[in-house]
Amino acid sequence: MLHRPRRNRKSKAVRGHVREHRLHLDHLMQPLFLVGGSGVKDEVASLPGNFRLSQDNILREVESCLKLGINSFVIFPAIAEALKDKTATYSYAEGNMYVQCLRAVKERFPEACLMTDVAMDPYSSDGHDGYVNESGEIENDRTLPILCKMAVAQAQAGADIIGPSDMMDGRVGEIRMALDAAGYSNVSIMSYTAKYASAFYGPFRDALDSAPKAGDKKTYQMDPANQREALIEAELDAAEGADYLMVKPALPYLDVIHLLHQTHDLPIAAYNVSGECAMLIAAARNGWLDFEKAMPEMLLSIHRAGAQVILTYFAKAYAELVQNNHVNR
Repeated sequence: MLHRPRRNRKSKAVRGHVREHRLHLDHLMQPLFLVGGSGVKDEVASLPGNFRLSQDNILREVESCLKLGINSFVIFPAIAEALKDKTATYSYAEGNMYVQCLRAVKERFPEACLMTDVAMDPYSSDGHDGYVNESGEIENDRTLPILCKMAVAQAQAGADIIGPSDMMDGRVGEIRMALDAAGYSNVSIMSYTAKYASAFYGPFRDALDSAPKAGDKKTYQMDPANQREALIEAELDAAEGADYLMVKPALPYLDVIHLLHQTHDLPIAAYNVSGECAMLIAAARNGWLDFEKAMPEMLLSIHRAGAQVILTYFAKAYAELVQNNHVNR
């Protein structure tokens, strides 16, 4: 035989020569959960190894990650019920705990890249990403001004990247104009472009107590059956000024990640969501999978599909494996 593909697999060195994809720490972003108070570090029961952290412990966790080479973070707030209302006014209130935390992180660690979350659900008494009217309908256009105020408040606090996760139509363009008008033209937007109405968000909602009080999110999040619809969303977001296009979740939608990677020049991001990570953690704890082998393979598959940025609860764990030379780079 003239062609023997196994020749290019015969040793570690040769496999390194022909390795097509390498996952670097620069590709990873670590999500963090913020709660009020001080000295708080509560493990999320459905996502072991991840914690609800008060601001002082957020600062410690960011410092720990930076030392390992993880430089990018997305912070999500768990807001007390007493601070929630129908129009999410606390989301842009002067000195709310979220913007205070963003400001504190950027003051202590200016080199950290901070991405935020823009959606009404953490602050809404209805638990939805958009404004809920008296009939129970999610009003798209009534939501947009609220999202813009939220985004500007986060930019003022030092956010590097705004992350609209709400899936309202037209929000990227409205936020871009609001940021520019407020003098934040250098603040990026990572749009949750293809965010699916997925069953894999459970542990995240446990961490933030942010599940809808009534109904579901199927009128604004995408149908898991649809792939080509993501092209429409991506085209709109790109035209409205997005700097990144995100697919969420990642593993069940590798085809969508690849599709957007093939059809758009903007960087593609993917969110390796809480349910995906929880499944692997559970399997490893039961001895069914080797975590140190399966976790890097999972992340590499997302990168191979076309994601240049991966939001994952495994970012720090991956960095620890890299530090100990337990993964191929």
